[in-house]
Amino acid sequence: RDIWLMVRDRFPHPYTLRHAQEFIADAGTRVPPTNLAITVDGRAVGSISLFLQTDIERVSGELGYWLGKPYWGRGIMAPAVQAMTAYAIRMFSLTRVFAILASHNIGSMRVLEKAGFVREGFMKQSSIKDGDVQDQYLYGFYA
Repeated sequence: RDIWLMVRDRFPHPYTLRHAQEFIADAGTRVPPTNLAITVDGRAVGSISLFLQTDIERVSGELGYWLGKPYWGRGIMAPAVQAMTAYAIRMFSLTRVFAILASHNIGSMRVLEKAGFVREGFMKQSSIKDGDVQDQYLYGFYA
């Protein structure tokens, strides 16, 4: 639940084995890949994904990620964000990678800033999660 509260509603809660199997099956069809596992000692402990934009925003990609709670605060996510961002820019010829996060998600703000992202904006009352209308921050990284 702590992870679900920080991610988009496309991430189901509760997360079942069936959800995991469907996610892995879908991720395996994307070439080149846009969903990668975050691993520690050979075990998947999280995921990082790129959501390619379309039309006039086709030079941008939105970054989404999560990490299992036992691995929070270990310095794992910032290098993963840096690596995925570099991969995304190179592989998809992007000029910009961005992330949108809840204004209370301090951990993710730190991750993005450590990875070289800059805060671009504040979006007042722009989302709803678990019945609460929330503010969000927009962060960007430029090629």
